[in-house]
Amino acid sequence: MAGRFAPSPTGDLHLGNLRTAALAWLSARSRGVPFLLRMEDLDRHQSNRRHETNQRRDLAAIGLDWDGEVVRQSERFELYERAIAELSESGLVYECYCTRREIREEIAAASQAPHGPPGAYPGTCRRLTDVERARRRAEGRPPALRLRSDGRTIAFVDRVLGPQEGGVDDVVLRRNDGVPAYNLAVVIDDAAQEVSEVIRGDDLVASTPRQIRLQELLGLPRPEYAHVPLVVDAAGERLAKRAGVAVTLSDLDERGVAAAGVVAWIASSLGTERAGTTTLRELAPRFDVAAIDRSPCPAPSWALAPR
Repeated sequence: MAGRFAPSPTGDLHLGNLRTAALAWLSARSRGVPFLLRMEDLDRHQSNRRHETNQRRDLAAIGLDWDGEVVRQSERFELYERAIAELSESGLVYECYCTRREIREEIAAASQAPHGPPGAYPGTCRRLTDVERARRRAEGRPPALRLRSDGRTIAFVDRVLGPQEGGVDDVVLRRNDGVPAYNLAVVIDDAAQEVSEVIRGDDLVASTPRQIRLQELLGLPRPEYAHVPLVVDAAGERLAKRAGVAVTLSDLDERGVAAAGVVAWIASSLGTERAGTTTLRELAPRFDVAAIDRSPCPAPSWALAPR
């Protein structure tokens, strides 16, 4: 059993990322299970070790530690390919030659939305004949690999959001550049690392039915899920790194806001009775992720004030 935080090392973590990491860490420590750090570095263009080093530094700065070695998805392709081969042997994989633009256009032109989460793949290439596939190969289009789903609806109980359900579309398993896709990799890694609790932002809740279906098909255990509200700016929009605001630890340090101030904000965001807490470790014994407010979390004013 374990909890985990799994960022993509494509830049510095912002306050929303740090809060989610802290909640995952608090839950693991409160339950007495290991807390793991995994780098989801499948993006070959933006992921790098410099970003990873900075992220690890910032996590440590707010008081987070982790158990064991840091796992990197870029070093685990063999595991993902084995899972794809298993699904393929069961007749559940097909080649997809669609570009993102073509998918968007087909969804827009459809008389009804495809089954599944927003932006779900409409199933274009699953209907191709052998001749049509051969023609696309001859055109030099590298295929992605997709799951041949049956369109079922998956229900689960989220520890923060309560009962949830969603349809499963023909999710990508391997991108057309040969890189395993996120939904497959995260399922394989959570099982291999014996992750029993997944705490992450609620922007990922729509992907959870896809991941649960992959767990079922591959005979993998289902962890508990807790999707926590995102941190938002003054306009109620998802917090993001952009000009004029200070949302990373390095930005805040330039404004004279120390990591301890970020920890105090995280503590206060969990309830007024926690205001004044100086370390996350003080919160761990009485932390319960199920008690988190479901509303979006406002970013502190000192992060959003113009420079």
